Amino acid sequence: MSIAKWCVLVACVLPIATVGLAKVSAARLSRKSGGYDNNHPREWEAKLTGWQQRANAAQVNGFEALPLFIAGVLFAQMALADQGRIDMLALAFVGIRLAYVAAYLANLGTLRTLIWTAGLGVSIALLALGA
Repeated sequence: MSIAKWCVLVACVLPIATVGLAKVSAARLSRKSGGYDNNHPREWEAKLTGWQQRANAAQVNGFEALPLFIAGVLFAQMALADQGRIDMLALAFVGIRLAYVAAYLANLGTLRTLIWTAGLGVSIALLALGA
């Protein structure tokens, strides 16, 4: 399996891990005190504040970014583009998404937007390889 395909897997798991941070931080609290409620997870998410709310928002954005990235990797590989370049761009995407999550959790909105734009650019570059 190519590095790019492994990156697709990592990119798919990253949003789950991101919201997992919020869930783990609430694990020691009772449900009545704001702890994670597995019976009503959407209601629990709606009550989040601070960095936990931002972790949930980063999760949602992570899932939103996936289709274009996955399409870019698949199309580039289907077009038999240079695998080294595909792998490099896929690794860059994963690194960018990790930086995006860090900026989101740190509440650095402008930096987060710049990082998001870089991720979009990488996905478009992958699509262009497949053209």
